[in-house]
Amino acid sequence: MDELAMREEFDVNTPPIKGKAGWGRWLCALVFALLAAPAFAQALPYHADPSAREMSPTLTPVPAIRFLTTADFPPFNFRDASGELIGFNVDLARNICTEANVACTIQAWPWEQAASALSDSQGDALIAGLDMSAENGEKFDFSAVYLALPGRFVTRLGDVEAFDPDALAGKTVAVRTGSAHEAFMKRYLPDVALRGFATELEALAAVEDIAVDAFFGDGMRASFWLNDNLDCCGFAGEPYFRPAMFGEGLSIAVPAGSDSIRHAIDWALIKLKDNGTLDELYLRWFPVGFY
Repeated sequence: MDELAMREEFDVNTPPIKGKAGWGRWLCALVFALLAAPAFAQALPYHADPSAREMSPTLTPVPAIRFLTTADFPPFNFRDASGELIGFNVDLARNICTEANVACTIQAWPWEQAASALSDSQGDALIAGLDMSAENGEKFDFSAVYLALPGRFVTRLGDVEAFDPDALAGKTVAVRTGSAHEAFMKRYLPDVALRGFATELEALAAVEDIAVDAFFGDGMRASFWLNDNLDCCGFAGEPYFRPAMFGEGLSIAVPAGSDSIRHAIDWALIKLKDNGTLDELYLRWFPVGFY
């Protein structure tokens, strides 16, 4: 899923991050979720290509990587109260440069200009969730996936432990109307009654209100909602990875043919996974783990 699609969802579904009061609620929820993290913490699956181990950046020296990102999409990339650029993507970019032993700069661009800036050689890599579409593939190459986007069930806390997706017949599951997750349910669990909602926020609220038995949708977006509803609900069952349906996940775009930079990034991602840094960053910025 590309960042534009996720932005549209978050603009609708996560109003707490907007405005001074909203920032306060979001930060308080983040701190509270961090304290509760042991109940939810999960490591990232191993997404990176093992062959990248052989693509040492020393084979073709990369003196520096100029990262481009955006500044209005928390918790991935945004500015804090002091104006500093922070977020999961920002921390990841800096750690990639440290691991690859190259100089690093990170510059924020408006979302609608970021890809063009990369095409115009105003940066070497774009870490902002650019869609790995065929159209973008004509202009850019992509790193290994560093964050997949699984589908997840959410139920009320009392139903989490005994949850069984094979026992949903006769129950009602909330989904966002027209979503890939609705299509997944219709294809793989056709006997389950579905109730469609205009947004995932409404669908998740229906679980809290006991209007439905469960929710199925994007795990990452659901994790943000759970940050504010830890006393109500939780993830149930296992994550579902269906790249063809839910999107391949998040990766880093580089100009087509920039193999030395892409190899350096892939090599660093392998190292960051192996030494635990990637998992640590994930748990820092996503305290309610969606894996």
